[in-house]
Amino acid sequence: MKLELIDYLVIAVYFLFVVTIGYVLKKKIKTGNDFLMSNRSIPLWITSLAFISANLGAQEVLGMAANGAKYGLYSVHFYWMGAAVAMIFLGVFMMPFYYGSKARSVPEYLAMRYDEKTRGFNAITFAVMTVFSSGISLYALAMLLNIILGWDFNVSVFLAAGIVLIYTFLGGLTSAVYNEVLQFFLIVLGIAPLVYIGMHKAGGWHGIMQNVDDAKLHIWKGMAHASTNPMGVDAFSLVFGLGFVLAFGYWCTDFLVVQRAMISKNLNSAQRTPVIASVPKILMPIIVILPGIILLALQKQFTGFELPLNADGQTDYNMTMPLLLAKLYPNGILGVGITALIASFMSGMAGNVTAFNTVFTFDIYQSYIKKNASEKHYLYVGKGTTIIGILISIATAYVARSFNSIMDLLQLVFSFVNAPLFATFFLGMFWKRTTANGAFYGLLSGTVAAAITHGLTTAEGKGGWIANIHTFYSGTSQAFNIAGIAFIVCFIVTFLVSLFTEPKPENTLVGLVYSLTPRQKDKTRIWYKNPLVLGVIVLLITFILNIIFY
Repeated sequence: MKLELIDYLVIAVYFLFVVTIGYVLKKKIKTGNDFLMSNRSIPLWITSLAFISANLGAQEVLGMAANGAKYGLYSVHFYWMGAAVAMIFLGVFMMPFYYGSKARSVPEYLAMRYDEKTRGFNAITFAVMTVFSSGISLYALAMLLNIILGWDFNVSVFLAAGIVLIYTFLGGLTSAVYNEVLQFFLIVLGIAPLVYIGMHKAGGWHGIMQNVDDAKLHIWKGMAHASTNPMGVDAFSLVFGLGFVLAFGYWCTDFLVVQRAMISKNLNSAQRTPVIASVPKILMPIIVILPGIILLALQKQFTGFELPLNADGQTDYNMTMPLLLAKLYPNGILGVGITALIASFMSGMAGNVTAFNTVFTFDIYQSYIKKNASEKHYLYVGKGTTIIGILISIATAYVARSFNSIMDLLQLVFSFVNAPLFATFFLGMFWKRTTANGAFYGLLSGTVAAAITHGLTTAEGKGGWIANIHTFYSGTSQAFNIAGIAFIVCFIVTFLVSLFTEPKPENTLVGLVYSLTPRQKDKTRIWYKNPLVLGVIVLLITFILNIIFY
């Protein structure tokens, strides 16, 4: 990949701009709440774009392009089934609890609904997950700099981490959020021309249909059995593992995205944030999945579009997007495309780091180490934790090198943390009899069940560290099934333990449990400000898309 001066200038201007945003916002950061929660003052359009952009990191832009080449159109399930429904559920049903409780984080809500040990367990597992996800983004960015500029991988890791550290350290969450909005537009504008050029070169949709295996051009065909579709997943594992457990577990309980709605100015804005974000979310496959399918068509028609092998001798699908940029973009536009990828990686990393420092400061440090310190003290702790989060992310970046699809790795991480957590939330919000002991031992058993399942199964050479009693057709199938088992175990254990332990008094659960919380009615609200109406419209569109691409 040969870059000219104009390409380097585009990249340099972007780096300068993101650091400047952090420097400008530094003046407004005076307390720990300003640094970690933006003082709940961010406008709706900013929170909505930040909500989707926080998820639009390296895992999505690089990982979904890889999935497009590896699994074809089946990858859109991560959006239409694995995102839209859960995002709407979050906005309509769960945000009133999060926002109304005044909780500053998801673990803090768990402390209000259950107790401190449940909060502590979730805070620790979430902290581990965020730095792991941040490391995946850092790995992807360093790999890109290595390929584009020829820089040593190790140098690239530390340079990329340093840039993210500067603007998150200076401006905190506010800096991360405003940069996420910038990065959203950069990603769309930087990659959309690639889709257009690639489609034209491949001969349009007709050319794709002629040159791509028909098995990769459907989303439901062949789902009767895991062996009859490229994703290696059967319909039940897909619907239950992805559509219910992982989707709701991620979008409804992952503080990384929930935080973007929690910093809204009011409850209505907090509810509409994920619903509005679901609109571009269901259209995002055009930008992030279609390039992988275009690559498959180009491989049949031209030479030079073959993907390289990774260190394990497997096809490195993570190289799908960089390869297309190198082959299809001229100089100048190439700089914009590379900047778009860099923006996605930095967005994902910064989002995870800001979620990590908030949870560590409020839910671990303030709760268990120093409870009544000054706001200035927590500001310093938050900044110090930002540095620690970056350093741990550097370490986890090297773990990601052994996976040929970082999206498979990410789904595996989510199955350990978010899958059992959703069972805890689901029971806690809709069954007032759920107890603190039930929640804690349910979470613990669900996480352990995920670890044991991974240790007893393999997929693409991963897992089986206890024994191999079953081999899945793909890493995605393994992650979906692990998630389903973790959810079921957590649900059953939480339910059974709750039956034999004492629940909290009902008067302490008002605003935290659905049946005990008064419904808020706004008769003057016009339809386009009603999150339920907007959500129904999005679901109808999603249903139609599923029929069209059956």
